[in-house]
Amino acid sequence: MNAAPAGSTRPDLGSLLPASPDAYPQALDVARGLVLVVRMSERAYGAASFLDDRILGPGTEGAWFTLASAAQAAGAIGSPRPLHFIFHTGHVGSTLLSRLLDEAGTVLGLREPLPLRTLAEAQDVLGRPESLLAAAQFEELLELFLRFWSRGYGTTRAVIVKATSSAGRLAPALLARAPSSRAVYLNLRAEPYLAALLAGANSAADLRGHGPGRMRRLLDGRELPVAPLHALSLGELAALGWLTETLSQRAAVAAAGARVLALDFDDLLADLPGQLSRVLGHFGLQDGAVPARLAGSAALGRYSKAPERPFSRAERDRQLAESRRGHAAEIAKGLAWLDRLAAADAGIAAAVAGGRP
Repeated sequence: MNAAPAGSTRPDLGSLLPASPDAYPQALDVARGLVLVVRMSERAYGAASFLDDRILGPGTEGAWFTLASAAQAAGAIGSPRPLHFIFHTGHVGSTLLSRLLDEAGTVLGLREPLPLRTLAEAQDVLGRPESLLAAAQFEELLELFLRFWSRGYGTTRAVIVKATSSAGRLAPALLARAPSSRAVYLNLRAEPYLAALLAGANSAADLRGHGPGRMRRLLDGRELPVAPLHALSLGELAALGWLTETLSQRAAVAAAGARVLALDFDDLLADLPGQLSRVLGHFGLQDGAVPARLAGSAALGRYSKAPERPFSRAERDRQLAESRRGHAAEIAKGLAWLDRLAAADAGIAAAVAGGRP
């Protein structure tokens, strides 16, 4: 990446920062008190499945800004757009929904901004001795990025941030700080979720990699009869993922009420025009002709995270059926693990009951 040294700025990016999404705050370095700003374009946003380090390359133009200079730029933003969110529990069609909303023609979609993950991790340790941030500083950072994410282009009626799955735990804080924002929270029932996760070629590494963080979040404030991660089967690790992220979804709904639309991905696929109409209405973007047009989008036949790859609904159904056959024992173990924890905790019992047909 062609970036200036820490503490320096490029004048052109500095002038763009309060005025245009073309200057994108891509990363937050809490330890150094810096924000990395890179040059983007409306077309680049549309192409990006992840606004993390995967958008960086040898030709990327960028510069580090101090938090003070970034805050000054954020304070000068003149025409913020309505800002909304897509949260999700992982592998439940969130990127597809984000891309479909892009096609409405009035939405700027920001998919998986890296600072969301940084802020979620910072929130986890607030009030603890290891926290680099006081509560007031954390709130200031939330406000800073909410303002930057609210910038739009000429045709932008709303900006919709699609979070990474683990950042869903940040939803209550974001929605409290942005009281006019709304969110869709995508999920699946437990059994199809387990089948979907176990179908992945990299499922073992993915589930084990996310396991420590998910276990810490699950046990935060709870005493549960859980075996250590190394003793859990893949099906139980998948169940851990479903449970931890589903509890985050329930916390968001409890905190923000009707501002959060909980949506099952299978329900979305079963009635695309009707459910897309609900989503657009929830975000204040209703247009009678748009849902039917989006329901016929070519994006429905592509893999949303890598649009060059064909991936139809029929292919998804085939993969799920194959996973149910090949991983039946592990799916059963995962569901049994959920039932055991449900017997020990009323909140988990409510989540598990809501995740059954």
